[in-house]
Parts: sequence; C-alpha cells; structure tokens
Amino acid sequence: MEKQKGFTAWFTGLPCCGKTTVADRIADILKNKGYRVERLEGDIVRKDLTSDLGFTKEDRDQNIKRVTFVAKLLTRNGIAVLATFVSPYQERRQKTRKEIGSFIEIYTKCPVKVCMQRDVKGMYKKALAGEIKNFTGVDDPYEEPLEPELVLNTDTETIEESVEKVLNKLEKLGYIKQ
Repeated sequence: MEKQKGFTAWFTGLPCCGKTTVADRIADILKNKGYRVERLEGDIVRKDLTSDLGFTKEDRDQNIKRVTFVAKLLTRNGIAVLATFVSPYQERRQKTRKEIGSFIEIYTKCPVKVCMQRDVKGMYKKALAGEIKNFTGVDDPYEEPLEPELVLNTDTETIEESVEKVLNKLEKLGYIKQ
C-alpha cells in the first residue's frame, strides 16, 4: 500500500444519533483494507483524557479542544482518525476544522425523538427529569453544521447506506481507495 494520507472524519450530532455505530463500522472496514485507523469516541475520551471536565459550554469547548490536539497529531502522522463527538457548538467545530486541516465534517442527523427511542442508557429520560443538566437536545442547544461535507440521515438510512456514503465521500476526497 502506498503511503497513507492522514485525515480526520468528524462525526457530530445529537446523543444517540448513530455517530459511534457508523464510525465503528467504517473503522473495521478500513482496518481490514490495511489502513491505520484510530477511533476517538466521546465516552472513552471523557473517561480517560478529559475526566476533569463537566458539561458547561466552557468544559465542552475544552473537551473538544483537547481532542482536536490529539486528532491533529494523528492526522499529520498519516492516520485515519474517526472522531465521534456531540460537539454541539459551531464555533468550536470550525476551530477544529482549521487546526486539523485534513478534516471532513459529517453531520449525523437524526430527530431528537428518534434519538430518545434509541437511548439504551436512559440519558434523555434522566435529562428530562432534571437529573442530568446541560444535556444536548434537552436543555442545551445543538448548533447544526452550516456546511458539512456530508449529512447522514440516520433515521431514514440503514447503517450500511450511511457507511457507504462516508466511504464514497472519503474516496472522492482522495483519502482512501475502495
């Protein structure tokens, strides 16, 4: 295989919209084709890298700032980075795009009602009951991407259709060969 070009595919969207499910499938496919892939996933990062942060706007921005630093290092060293973060604020996502450079914003779009139905951890229920504060989609806003490279409509597409859309976009942008 020729030298791999690094990139960050940044999956953003409401909690339980399908970011992780789609990115995990793509990671498996790319790894099976010999690509070097790293997954940066919100829950894991919050447990291991940003456990000192809460969910205020400032803490969320700091969380994404730290993840951006890691993604930038991996990207510039030829790694395919698949990052899955709610990352609710447009301004911070734009800063991330600028810092990383080889960046693809993938809006994993899904109505909050469907996300609530998919919520196996009961987070939305807790947020609606006031047990979780600053929960995106309930009492904290999600600012939709203005010009993402790709939109996945995970309420109407199958996982396979969403995965295929991402792989096709990555190929079209010259990051992978299928």
